[in-house]
Amino acid sequence: MAQQLRIEVAGETNVGRKRNHNEDNFAIMAEYGLFIVADGMGGHASGEVASKMAVDAMQEFFAQTQEDPERTWPYKMDRTKGYEENRLITGIKLANLRIYETAQRESKKRGMGTTFVGIFTANDGVYIAHVGDSRVYRHRDGKLECLTEDHSLLNDYIKMKRLTPEEIANFPHKNVIVRALGMKETVKVDTRFEVPAVNDTYLLCSDGLSGPVTDPEIADILSRHGDIKTATAKLIERANENGGPDNVTCVLVRWTL
Repeated sequence: MAQQLRIEVAGETNVGRKRNHNEDNFAIMAEYGLFIVADGMGGHASGEVASKMAVDAMQEFFAQTQEDPERTWPYKMDRTKGYEENRLITGIKLANLRIYETAQRESKKRGMGTTFVGIFTANDGVYIAHVGDSRVYRHRDGKLECLTEDHSLLNDYIKMKRLTPEEIANFPHKNVIVRALGMKETVKVDTRFEVPAVNDTYLLCSDGLSGPVTDPEIADILSRHGDIKTATAKLIERANENGGPDNVTCVLVRWTL
């Protein structure tokens, strides 16, 4: 059945209400079945540079490997994973190295980095890859499920000891990310494989959406708006209604017959 499904995609980004420039980037590369959201960080607008570099590096690597599947890769394949999953991971590792090397070389860009979340449709399913605290959600039969785990200090604390909802709400270092592209010369990429069902919607978003907008609000918007362009606009609108504390970006991918 998965082979008969087709994909609808929409994406949008917005500066939000508190920031003066947008450091998020997203990409819809339908020709490769690749969809990305990257949330940049770093002063002097270099977060915007880092997130754009991540998108550009992925586009370039996927273009090269599409044309020449036998092309030598800059990293060894993980033999426990298949070709397409390795292709996705290698592109992200390459993006990480480019950002890191640029930051080392140019003092104004020192410390820049970006989160990365992407989905890649292949082998009748979807590979999910992420680094940082941008997220992928799946909306299925009215229920919303987060398919990624934040690489953040808050999430590390939650895993180490049980924090009360009040302690989580008042946690002083919510924005501290423990893993991102550009932080180190190498990066660990988390991946998983899912098989979409008819009418599944996958949401890729920066924390500018997942922070101010609750899961029930996201689920409600996705349930009420059948048109994904409208749903994308409504999600961003809700983030701004809820204070718009950060740049907000989302990409929706829906599987239909």
